[in-house]
Amino acid sequence: MSAYQSINPANNELLKTWPAHDDTFMQQALSTADALYHSAWSKGDMQPRLQVLHKLADLIDQRVDELATIASKEMGKLIGQSRGEVKICAQIARYYAEHAAHLLQAQPYPSAVGDAWLEYHPIGVIVAVEPWNFPYYQLMRVLAPNLALGNPVLAKHANIVPHCADVFEKLVEEAGAPKGAWTNLFISTEQVADLIADSRVQGVALTGSERAGSAVAEQAGKHLKKSTLELGGNDVFVVLDDADVDEAVRQGAQARLSNCGQVCTAAKRFILHEKIASEFMAKFSVALQSATPGDPLDEKTTLGPLSSKDARDRLVKQVDDAVKQGARVEFGGKVIEGVGCYYQPTVLTGLTPDNPAYYQEFFGPVAQVYVVADDRTAVALANDSHYGLGGSVWTRDILRGRNMASQIETGMVFINSQSDTAAELPFGGVKRSGYGRELSDLGLKEFANQKLVVVAG
Repeated sequence: MSAYQSINPANNELLKTWPAHDDTFMQQALSTADALYHSAWSKGDMQPRLQVLHKLADLIDQRVDELATIASKEMGKLIGQSRGEVKICAQIARYYAEHAAHLLQAQPYPSAVGDAWLEYHPIGVIVAVEPWNFPYYQLMRVLAPNLALGNPVLAKHANIVPHCADVFEKLVEEAGAPKGAWTNLFISTEQVADLIADSRVQGVALTGSERAGSAVAEQAGKHLKKSTLELGGNDVFVVLDDADVDEAVRQGAQARLSNCGQVCTAAKRFILHEKIASEFMAKFSVALQSATPGDPLDEKTTLGPLSSKDARDRLVKQVDDAVKQGARVEFGGKVIEGVGCYYQPTVLTGLTPDNPAYYQEFFGPVAQVYVVADDRTAVALANDSHYGLGGSVWTRDILRGRNMASQIETGMVFINSQSDTAAELPFGGVKRSGYGRELSDLGLKEFANQKLVVVAG
């Protein structure tokens, strides 16, 4: 039996099974990708590559509902959120189609040594290891910049979203990309390790768990390969005493329940100023508890299932363990009975640093709430984390918000908004949230040979 199965988490129905790819198929794919890298497609004029991205954006825009339905059935995302994910994929493809030529122009470096500039060139085949929670967006973040630059990509997607992986590969092919530009591989983690070790592979990009990131980074480092990692997050949602509480509640509830809480940059630790804490909690509790579980394809549903039975069972154990170690469940904390992988929206309080849950990421609709007396304590609590991905600060005083944002140790901070993403904005974190950036000009240059050329004298 293949490990790549499409199972609808709303009703646990097996939709389809995909056979795994053997080593022979994988080696053929690598050979094809490597040959493409050594061809005029990768090394020559970028306009043909950018035309593929233009066409890909158009194709995706034409098929929003079809693609969104596949994702919603396969990993449980609400249909409206799936449509949003599909649309941003088109935006990312179009952004690089329109801006890559400008962003990759040679950059002059004034120097007494001579006339100096930096050129950007592809480096070779990249391996991408991607997660299920944004089954198209995660792929597009790697494809678009590397296609523009000229790096072929071999992609290993999560084994619970094979339909998304398959349809994405077909879209890239339909857009006119040559064989080898993007290859979907249904392979094991051991096969990924073999790929990284191969001399024809020059880099690896991973989005996923801390454990997966550690394994991939170790293998990449051992073989002296460039890697980028986007791992977990335990993002803060800081609400100060002068914030618009109603708007903070509205977006805070969205930020915790979106994708059933399965977002790396979701608000997970709510840090409330003591002057607004009771008002925020009263309204926040109502917002979370009014979420309507149901079929992700039904527009009226506001809480979908977790992505799999394994994901739900992990969350159950995590919350139970947190409570055993002294946390309090204000409400929720239980599986929603019936078919499917549903879990109640939950608020935990009373978490202290001696409770392992204080430092954990809860990948599901579980919020941790803390109350603080001042900005300094809020920053200290925000930074008392193994992670550093995103975060948000709520205040009517923008200078106060900027000062706090500058002190929070994360890769991204949003003031008066939940964490968001856009093609033109860099995405990534620090600490155990990983390293490197995707999207924007930074994502385009992560796997580039940034080559210095000098005309001396």
